[in-house]
Amino acid sequence: MVAAGRGTRFGHPKQFVEVAGLPMVAWSLRIFARMREITDLVVVTEPEWIDSMQALLAQLGCATATRVVVGGATRQKSVHNGLTMVSASSDAVLIHDGARPLIGESDVRRCMNEVRMGRGAVVAVPVVDTIKVVDPATMAVTRTLDRAILWAAQTPQCGMRSDFIRAFSEADARGFEATDDVALLERIGIDVIVVRASEANFKVTLAEDVVRADLVLRERAQ
Repeated sequence: MVAAGRGTRFGHPKQFVEVAGLPMVAWSLRIFARMREITDLVVVTEPEWIDSMQALLAQLGCATATRVVVGGATRQKSVHNGLTMVSASSDAVLIHDGARPLIGESDVRRCMNEVRMGRGAVVAVPVVDTIKVVDPATMAVTRTLDRAILWAAQTPQCGMRSDFIRAFSEADARGFEATDDVALLERIGIDVIVVRASEANFKVTLAEDVVRADLVLRERAQ
């Protein structure tokens, strides 16, 4: 679980923003903690929030083995830090963004079920907008992409632990930065399967996203 970042848009760490009565990160933590398939839960956060995150895990009563570790300078480095702390007894790993509190248990399982050696998976949704490729120097459109083959990647992103460790180590060694985790798997020749999200699973980025997430979670609880 990646729950680092300083929350500059919110004035305090986004992962602790209250959504439907709980800190945002708690919603997905509760999902993972109650899944019997998940035996090891590693949360990556800022050093000053280690104690707060440990207190939240204790408050949630997580029976799963948990540990909280310090993130890195980038999201990719934070994930790599977390991967190094996953127990060797865990064959596979899923990586989730703490700013996606709406993930459903069934989607997590469908993503996990696609994983095997040499194969990863990612929860995603089809792109509904037309995507333009733009020259940043002139802002002129250079190409229009076919949205029929475009999908927007979300999290969790799943793969074998050994494949992820190899992919992140290779990227670090070559100074390569990706915008998501399975892109690093793709880079070393691992097949990645898309699992269509069955429920809302948007990333909370702006203040209005908090309101939207709050409404969805309260509706689900009814």
